[in-house]
Amino acid sequence: MSSKTTAIIALGIVQILAWGSSFYVPAVFAPAIAAELGWPLGVLVGGLTCGLLIAGLISPRVGRFVQDHGGRPVLTVSSLTFAAGLGAIAVATMLPVYFIGWTLIGVGMGTGLYDAVFAALGRRYGADARGAIASLTLIGGFASTVCWPFSAFLIDAVGWRSAAAIYAVLHLVVGLPLQLWAFRGSDPPLPARADPRHTAPLRGARDRLMLGLIAGSLTIVNAIGALLVVNLLIVLQALGVGATTAIWLGTIFGPSQVVVRLLENLFGNRYHPAWTMVGSGILIVAGLAILLAGWPGFALAIFLFGGGYGVSWIARGTLPLTIFGPERFPRVMGLIAFPSLIAQALAPLVGASLLTVIGVHTTLVAILIAATINLLIVVAIFMLCRRGET
Repeated sequence: MSSKTTAIIALGIVQILAWGSSFYVPAVFAPAIAAELGWPLGVLVGGLTCGLLIAGLISPRVGRFVQDHGGRPVLTVSSLTFAAGLGAIAVATMLPVYFIGWTLIGVGMGTGLYDAVFAALGRRYGADARGAIASLTLIGGFASTVCWPFSAFLIDAVGWRSAAAIYAVLHLVVGLPLQLWAFRGSDPPLPARADPRHTAPLRGARDRLMLGLIAGSLTIVNAIGALLVVNLLIVLQALGVGATTAIWLGTIFGPSQVVVRLLENLFGNRYHPAWTMVGSGILIVAGLAILLAGWPGFALAIFLFGGGYGVSWIARGTLPLTIFGPERFPRVMGLIAFPSLIAQALAPLVGASLLTVIGVHTTLVAILIAATINLLIVVAIFMLCRRGET
């Protein structure tokens, strides 16, 4: 097994821990915290919104820092701030302390989730980072599968405060050493570093158009994904599915991401990553259309949607790497992450409001329209890529 492969496995383990102790925390922790402290669930979930907003705001600077200094310092900061934030939540008895914890976790998310790690991999491996990015997302796809039951076990066994403290310790004794080991040594020097034309993220009208299209597509996908993931059980029950069946259907989402990511990991090097974007867009539209059509297609709908959403995270890294090149890739990733993380932060709250005000069917129609617009955008990206090759 090569050192690169073992490094990706190490980073994949850290991604499971990072996603499981941030994005997937409210679903399991919020009811337990609400039961003890009496805080509204909406306020508790608002902690995640706060964290994602912080992550989006710092993402351009993170990308620029990775380009100039490599990924090791940024990933070190992520482990330390994740630990500090979870430690603050573990001792929180007042809402300001709780939100301070989520602010620190937001810094950890902005410096340690996929976007930052993609940038670090691009800086380290250059054009060869495509396979590493695909493999990393394949491992990271198990985050909810591993951490939801693990979090529930910890909360039942030792309570939510000790569970949060255990996650904080895991970031220090598992996450930090693995990240330092995976990025041991120095990144290769940037070519012609003194000439900013070689590392400026955008060089002309075509670059600006392509960046805008990619960022627009990924922002739409992130918003749709966050809206449905957080509200999926509510949507299914509003469509007439029983609570137990809704939970069973919800478990399809994680494995569907892994299956499609595995296929991309096996065959992705044979085609341009623009094809991955197109495939993701088609799967998302198909899944939403079947979901609107109703029972008995819900399982297939969730599988297709989950697969499209999951593989979009691979395209999120591999397409900009191919189009903009490894020298500009870290800064481009920071620019792309900014709007998509902001959308991801706000989408669950917007979705909950839409479901209340206009109902589930109208909300799903609106989401399907947004997904169709995304599909048109990715087709435009594909055509621009084809034109650039001729």
